[in-house]
Amino acid sequence: MMRRLLQPIWVLLAIIFLIEAWLWDHLEPIVAWFVALIPLRAFKQWLAERIDTLSPAMTLIVFIVPVIPAFPLKLVGFWLLTHEYWISAILTIIFAKFLGVGVAAFIFDVTRPKLLEMEWFETLYEFVMGLRAKASALVEPIKQRIREALGGGGDGWSSRVLRLIQRFRKSVHEAR
Repeated sequence: MMRRLLQPIWVLLAIIFLIEAWLWDHLEPIVAWFVALIPLRAFKQWLAERIDTLSPAMTLIVFIVPVIPAFPLKLVGFWLLTHEYWISAILTIIFAKFLGVGVAAFIFDVTRPKLLEMEWFETLYEFVMGLRAKASALVEPIKQRIREALGGGGDGWSSRVLRLIQRFRKSVHEAR
């Protein structure tokens, strides 16, 4: 009974976790693209060389410190939210989130080998990767149902509406 009541909470947590993982996976290439545009590639190389000289514990500091500036930006977003500047608040919070995850992904890419030398960090990393796999497995049936619904394969009203929307989109794209 209790497990059944908690199931929606676990699914919600899994979805949030997967959104974070998706952001991490998809922002890293965007950050890499920015690295290619600006001379950050040289910075990344310079940073990697400096990290090679550090102990794993000091590397952890290098990993954590760059994420700290995103926190005040989120506070600004929440301040804007409390003062009912809705669009500015949402854009600021989203920007802070993308900036934080993007910078963390960039720095983690450089620091990962050194961080994984610490046994506790490696254990934590493997635990998080395991959670990610479990979250994916938990959410996969829901994603499959959404794909089926969007495919419009049923006879219910929602399937008919989705087929109608798909035909409309197709006709708009064909008109171009």
